Amino acid sequence: MMTKTKHHHTEQYGAERRTLTRWIAGTFAMAALAAVKPASAQAPIVIQFSHVVTAGTAKGKAALRFKELAESRTGGKVRVEIYPNSQLYKDREELDALRLGAVQMIAPSLSKLASLSGGDFEVFDLPFLFKDRVAFRAVVDGPVGTSLLKKLEPHGVKGLAFWDNGFKVFSANRPLQWIDDFKALKVRVQASKVLVTQMTTLGAQASVGPLTSVYEALRSGQLDGQENTPINIETQRLHEVQRHLTVSNHGYLAYAVIVNKPFWDKLPSDIRTALEGAMRDASTYENSIAGAENTKALERIKTSGKLTVHTATPQELEQWRTALRSVYKDAQGWISTETLTALNALNGPPP
Repeated sequence: MMTKTKHHHTEQYGAERRTLTRWIAGTFAMAALAAVKPASAQAPIVIQFSHVVTAGTAKGKAALRFKELAESRTGGKVRVEIYPNSQLYKDREELDALRLGAVQMIAPSLSKLASLSGGDFEVFDLPFLFKDRVAFRAVVDGPVGTSLLKKLEPHGVKGLAFWDNGFKVFSANRPLQWIDDFKALKVRVQASKVLVTQMTTLGAQASVGPLTSVYEALRSGQLDGQENTPINIETQRLHEVQRHLTVSNHGYLAYAVIVNKPFWDKLPSDIRTALEGAMRDASTYENSIAGAENTKALERIKTSGKLTVHTATPQELEQWRTALRSVYKDAQGWISTETLTALNALNGPPP
């Protein structure tokens, strides 16, 4: 049964993470120290790159592009192993796995990094924060993005890049147009105080769970709805178990590519330089295709005939914006004034 309350969410996932941490620590205690070996034709440096979406998404394609570039530019001294769609770890497991050295690289959504930044990464979950992709890139490609990635380093994590996904939409088993339509719905969101507050403000019950479990929860009726980008909805087949989708563009979903810092720091300097270049080019590629991937996915969802697609009107969205303004005030309790002020300076006042 999917959880319904914030307290239960925290208790459940706290227990899961403690169990996972003990297991990984026992199994991979020496992994971070042993991961970097002298590069040779017989013993390439192995980078295990884990992520939770399919290989057909922009993130999945960019991970493969990084693999190709990294292996080519290091002359085979590095081997990158890609594990998509939660093959190794689910959403909330992979960050613990990275910090303990069980994997070397992941690309989690930004909200998952809030636990390492005092909550500041949840700023990206604020509703209607960005008017377009350009506004998002202005934040992450400047001093704000650099400062946020620096907050990860004391925790053994180094940030390499920000990768786009796109604007989120809502799906549910009934049309979502006005605020009252959300009342009492069980809606899956990522583990984010901002997102839980968003759903509570709309009158829904927020349910936190891994992406790979959402399809079955929707199919069985444990969940009534969810929010995500069109490409994630399509590749996880969530549109097959929902009756309605609202194009709301109410929030932006993006990722940070991060590595285990002890592993990264021990790499030979020439290898690290080659990998940094490979990551820059893979990031340029990812960020150039993400928008188009979502546009095409939404069109395929529409033509599938599996559900009814509604584009929210300006009047409907204005009601949502008005209702959700209180989320900004609530978020001041855990997102630093410094980060909120910097966002306002770049992005304008809250909507």
